[in-house]
Amino acid sequence: MQLSSLDLNLLVVLDALLEEGSVTRAAQRLNLSVPATSRALGRLRRALQDPLLVRSGRGLRPTAAAVDLRPRLRLWLEQAEELLDRQARPLERGLTVLAPQDLIVTRSADLLTRLAATAPAAELRLLATDGGRDGAEAVRDGTADLAVVVNAAKYPDLRSLGLVRAGLTAAVRAGHPLTRGELTPERFAAAGHVLVSRSGRPDDAADRELREAGHPRTVRCVVPGFLAALHLVGRTDLVTVAPDALVRELADTAGVVPVPAPLRLRPLRVTLLWHPRRDQDPLLRLLRDTLTELAATLTGPGDEPPH
Repeated sequence: MQLSSLDLNLLVVLDALLEEGSVTRAAQRLNLSVPATSRALGRLRRALQDPLLVRSGRGLRPTAAAVDLRPRLRLWLEQAEELLDRQARPLERGLTVLAPQDLIVTRSADLLTRLAATAPAAELRLLATDGGRDGAEAVRDGTADLAVVVNAAKYPDLRSLGLVRAGLTAAVRAGHPLTRGELTPERFAAAGHVLVSRSGRPDDAADRELREAGHPRTVRCVVPGFLAALHLVGRTDLVTVAPDALVRELADTAGVVPVPAPLRLRPLRVTLLWHPRRDQDPLLRLLRDTLTELAATLTGPGDEPPH
């Protein structure tokens, strides 16, 4: 008989017997009578066609088959315990969320405040995508339960939900020369730029548009996130393009101000990704709903509803 066909209660008894090396101690550990534990051992021996435990001095010693079986038995029981625990307390566990660092820094406090009211025992493990982590691959291989991605491609094997289309603006330090007078494409392109690129590529849609207009810009620095770009811009004469809501939120702390960019800036599409196998996970569904509600309350003047 295969291990998979045994009753879960018998597997628990077998684990205790192998751990204790004694029918009496195993019975005490499981709060069973010694005769009941002995009968369970007999059933296990018949089912697995092996003595499993043999007399050795005052105790019992596992047979070679039992030694070989034990790692798989422990894994099965741990998986069963996790499954039963999730069923009993679906909102009292952890979830791993992969997201851009600027969203983690600026939005995680609001998210945790909202979750505290509905899932106070939930634990969020927040991992930053800055540096090249791929959200789609993370949810496929189980590294993350949920990924917040920006301008992601379509993934037919994954579930997705649009959060917001975040409007962009140019940003400079307070008192920068570009805050005075007309901001033409020539003046904008001539300034040194900080480019935000999670992949590290020193080129984006703004570069292509400026080149086509005959005004290629000079990129002085490439950084992986908007927070780094805005804090750098606030201390130099460089310029960057960032979400309008983030620029306004960091105006005081980073010393930056928005300026109207003389080119078309397509909004960033912020999307949630998760695997279909997690569709019915109660905690993940609660987290998705909470993120959707949070996004609706934090939209800025340049933001749009998700399409």
